Amino acid sequence: MSPMMEFYPQVKWTHVHAVLCSGAFFALRGGASLLGARWPRHWLPKYASYAIDTVLLTSATMLFSMLPGALFANGWLALKLALLVVYVAFGVLAMRERRSRAQRAAFFVAALATFTVMFGIARMHHPAGWLLPLLG
Repeated sequence: MSPMMEFYPQVKWTHVHAVLCSGAFFALRGGASLLGARWPRHWLPKYASYAIDTVLLTSATMLFSMLPGALFANGWLALKLALLVVYVAFGVLAMRERRSRAQRAAFFVAALATFTVMFGIARMHHPAGWLLPLLG
């Protein structure tokens, strides 16, 4: 057992809250950007987003190091990590000014949908995520 396991509850708490902050801040920035606000592209919210995501990824890496076999033992974690790449790509495309408002809105909705699916997978600890109760 990893000597870091005694810190597991604190690291998990940090990770869960960073996930919630990251998703909420992205939704706020993306929604405001679609409504024409300029503040989402200002350096302060941009770097605040980077700071939140750094805490999120650091805590995720710490959790992964505490449970080294978790990635391959749990299909849900591998799927969640693959969807993370999709979420980041959609999020970047949603925040790009060079795209039309309709394109940015589509990418924004796609990013939020991907985030929701990832959150369901994490909550249920199963690749089916929110659909798990329906599979009975």
